[in-house]
Amino acid sequence: KVIPMKGKSPDSSQTSFLMNGLCEQLNPRHSIYQLSKIIDWESLENDFTRLYSRRGRPAKPVRLMISLLLLKQLHDLSDDQVVEGWIENPYWQLLSGEHELQWSAPVASSDLTHFRKRIGKKGAESLLKLSVDLFHPKIKEEEVVVDTTVQEKNITFPTDAKLAKKVIDTCRKIANKEDISLRQSYIRTAPDLLRQASNRKSPRQKKKAVKATRRIRTIGRAMLRDLLRKMNDKQLKPHVDTLLNATSILFQQKYDKDKIYSLHEPHVECIAKGKAHKRYEFGTKVSIAKTRDSGVILGALALPGNPYDGHTIDVVLKQLKRITGTQPDILIADRGYRGEKDFGKTQLLTPSRPSPDDTEYKKRKQRKRFRKRAGIEATISHLKQDFRLGRCFLKGEIGDQINVTLSSAAHNLRKWIRFRLELFFNLVYKTHNNMFCGNFNYYTVTLLSKTVF
Repeated sequence: KVIPMKGKSPDSSQTSFLMNGLCEQLNPRHSIYQLSKIIDWESLENDFTRLYSRRGRPAKPVRLMISLLLLKQLHDLSDDQVVEGWIENPYWQLLSGEHELQWSAPVASSDLTHFRKRIGKKGAESLLKLSVDLFHPKIKEEEVVVDTTVQEKNITFPTDAKLAKKVIDTCRKIANKEDISLRQSYIRTAPDLLRQASNRKSPRQKKKAVKATRRIRTIGRAMLRDLLRKMNDKQLKPHVDTLLNATSILFQQKYDKDKIYSLHEPHVECIAKGKAHKRYEFGTKVSIAKTRDSGVILGALALPGNPYDGHTIDVVLKQLKRITGTQPDILIADRGYRGEKDFGKTQLLTPSRPSPDDTEYKKRKQRKRFRKRAGIEATISHLKQDFRLGRCFLKGEIGDQINVTLSSAAHNLRKWIRFRLELFFNLVYKTHNNMFCGNFNYYTVTLLSKTVF
C-alpha cells in the first residue's frame, strides 16, 4: 500500500496582480467566510500529518479534503455534487484555503473516499471535536441528553428470493474473474424465477411464488457447490468471506439468530423500533448525545450488534470524555435506558412517577428536565433529513461510524452559523428598533446589514 506525502496548502504570498484575492472580493460577514477564519486549521493538519509519508507524490491539502467532507454533510450532497459545487461557490473555495478563484475541480470524487478511509473513526471524531470547540466552553457543563436511533444502510429489503438471486450473480462474477467454467450459468432462469417469487402476496400466485423461491435457493446451492469444487486454494483465498456469507444466506431459516441480510454489507442488523409505518429497519443502531439547553451534539457513536440501550452508556461516556475532556454529572434518557443509574460520577435519569415526599419545586424541575429531553427527537429527525443520517451510503462498519460522526459535526456547524445569524439579527434589531414594526424577517436584516457594520 502506497502512502502519499502530505500536500501543501496554497501559498498566500504568490497572488496574481491581475486578480484580487478572494478575501478582498467576498463579504466578510458571510457565515462561511467567518467559519474559515475561526477554525484552527493548523492543529487539524498537525493531527492528520501522521497519516502521510515523508516521501512520494504529494497528496491533496488536508484543509481542502476536510472542508469538502464538512460541506458535503452540511448541504446533504454526494461526493460528485460537492466537487461540482466547489467550482461554482467562491465561499467554499475560501473555506478550503484557496486565495484566488479556481476554475477547475480540486479533486476527483473518489479522493474523498480514500481520504475517509485514511482518517478512519479517530479522524472523524476529531472533526466532531472541532465543531464542539466552536461554541462557548460553558456548554460542556450542561446536562446531557442521550438517545438511540437506527441509521439505515443502503440495501434493498431482504427477501429469501432476492438474497438467493444475489448469491447466484456473485458466484457467476467470481467464476468469470477466476476463469472458471460453471456447469450452468442460469442467466435466463434466475430472473424469471425472481419475477415469479415477487407475487407472494397474491392469493392466486402464492403457491407458484413459494415454489419459485424454493427453486432459486436450490439453484444457488448448486452453483455454490460447483464453484467451490472447481476452485483451488489460490483462487479461493480472496473470496473466502464472500462465499462463507453466501453459504449462510442459502441455509439460514426464518427464525435463526445472527442472520445475514445483505451480501455486501453482512454486518447489517434487523432492528424493530415500534414504528407503525415501518416495522423493521435494516442498518446499525447509533447513539446521539447532546447538551440539554444549547442543543450542541457532543457525542455520536455507531453501535454494532443492536445492543440494549442501557448497556451503551459506558462507551457514550468514554467518547464524551475524549471530546469534551469531562464527564457530565447528569445524563437524561427515556425509559429505554431502564436499569443501572450510577456510572461513576454520572447519574442517569429516566422518567418515573414522582415520589409523595417530593416538593413542588422538585416536581417542576423534573418536568422541565424531561420536556427538554424530548428535544433530542427533533435533533435526530434533522440529522436524518438534512445531514445524511437517514441512509448510510458508506461501506462497512467504519463507514457507519464516519457517517454518523460527520453528520453530527455538520449539525453543529449549522447551529453555529444560525447562532451567528441570530446575534447579527439581534444587533440589527436593537440598533434599528424604531425601524421595525411587527414581524421582521431575514430579508430586512440583509438590507440593513450594510448600514450596521
